Amino acid sequence: MTTIDLIAASAQPASATGQNDLKSALKFITCGSVDDGKSTLIGRLLVDSKAVLVDHLAGVQRAGETDLALLTDGLSAEREQGITIDVAYRYFATEHRKFIIGDAPGHEQYTRNMVTAASSADAAVVLVDATKLDWQNPAMELLQQTRRHSLLVNLLRVPSIVFAVNKLDAVEDATLAFHNISGALAKFAEAAKIPVRATVPVSALKGFNVVDGKPGWCGYEGLSLLDLLETLPGTPAETGEAFSFPVQWVEKFSSSSDTSQGRRVFWGRVATGGVQPGQTVTILPSGQTAVVAQVLDHIRQPRAIPAGHSAGIVLDREVDVSRGDWLLAPDTFTPSREVAVTMAWMDDEPLVAGRVYWALQGHRWVKAKVRRIVHKLDVNTLAEENATELPPNAIGHVELSFQEPLVTLPYVRSRILGSLVLVDTASHKTSGAALVL
Repeated sequence: MTTIDLIAASAQPASATGQNDLKSALKFITCGSVDDGKSTLIGRLLVDSKAVLVDHLAGVQRAGETDLALLTDGLSAEREQGITIDVAYRYFATEHRKFIIGDAPGHEQYTRNMVTAASSADAAVVLVDATKLDWQNPAMELLQQTRRHSLLVNLLRVPSIVFAVNKLDAVEDATLAFHNISGALAKFAEAAKIPVRATVPVSALKGFNVVDGKPGWCGYEGLSLLDLLETLPGTPAETGEAFSFPVQWVEKFSSSSDTSQGRRVFWGRVATGGVQPGQTVTILPSGQTAVVAQVLDHIRQPRAIPAGHSAGIVLDREVDVSRGDWLLAPDTFTPSREVAVTMAWMDDEPLVAGRVYWALQGHRWVKAKVRRIVHKLDVNTLAEENATELPPNAIGHVELSFQEPLVTLPYVRSRILGSLVLVDTASHKTSGAALVL
């Protein structure tokens, strides 16, 4: 289980009772350009929802005033420079819902950190700083990083995207500014085919429309940001696809006299479909088949397990299965050595054809070669351009070939089977996030 999953499963504050316990936590990130107020917005959410202790609040003072951004910027380098570098997760709850927030960095060089946070998010709040834009001009240009982050969260299939126009308290005509900026955002979203839940005017510094609504401000009569977040759906489990299961850990029974089943438990999280005793599975890459003898949940109780939940699977016989192997529904998936992907390139070195990387899917590592770079996407015009390489932080279409076959689905169908990570074979740096077309 990931860190945020463990937080969601274990955190049970006194304020989170009743109906709140029956609803899943919403994992959302804040993203956007540098200094748009992402950390301050999260600080405001935490403070105004009474999720910060008094002594913690006293520790984030600067020049006698509370600096809300320090509630999430925990690294010493972040506090010294006043920027967000790594993703910081914070938890809070209201009477209606639990939340896990990921504060993603806005700097272009930390795009890889933002992509990591967005890959498991249920929602994304894209902040837009009104003071950085030519808000008096209805045909204004949005900041490049605003466009890039919006495209990335859409590519990563984040179910709900919300635009929050921040710092409107610092412009001369907040109503005109919000009207023009929201119009520019709507035009961009339509051209990029980005479904947007809402566009909300906020002031993270003063708290307008963050937790408490400010009716009529900027001509806006909708929900406050927190009220809106309480209504957003979580990411649905991929139960409609055939069964797939990446093996994360192999546990051997200390002793077992039962010869009707194997003596090992294969632990992991069901990626798609579901698993129950009596089900036939195929093992990738060996191609062997077996029958599921027993299915255990996270507290070792026997029961059927659907997608999105952890499981321990015992087969009816001893089969060679290791960490990184996949258990699959038989005669359903077709392993392939070649795949076309949308690539979000995050390495400092450009991506060029012919390079070989490690590809990670689930817990399985295989060598991957870049066969061809089809084109790159201009984040300003959204045009597809011919390219021979992808520079750092670029997005484009790429063809990959694998040393061993992998089972994949288009990313629009499966977030897990449709995603890969490329890792540099020499430096071991995460180089790119690939989404199967």
